Amino acid sequence: QVQLVESGGGLVQAGGSLRASCAASGFTFRNFAMGWFRQASGKEREVVAVISGSGRTTYYADSVKGRFTISRDNAKNTAYLQMNSLKPEDTAVYYCAAARFYGFADRLYDYWGQGTQVTVSS
Repeated sequence: QVQLVESGGGLVQAGGSLRASCAASGFTFRNFAMGWFRQASGKEREVVAVISGSGRTTYYADSVKGRFTISRDNAKNTAYLQMNSLKPEDTAVYYCAAARFYGFADRLYDYWGQGTQVTVSS
């Protein structure tokens, strides 16, 4: 049974930091690219960051480049999203997802977590 379980969201003031984690099970984690997506209230879901199975290749949306860092630990079957210098516009539900092929479109992703809320106050 495939599971992706996010944790680490919360409420933080602007300028603060959070680290979201995504614990995976039920599939061969190292063979899958991992992505973080977010969806703000009333808006479409958007890609935030993607990391290849090996961890050697990463992608960031322009809106988070230089502030967020995606990483993974294949020994622990866990992906991370370190979020620094948070802004109110980062407020959203953050989802992790797994894809057999590296890419940015959410339609490529086979498995999804339940999401974790990140709220940034001004």
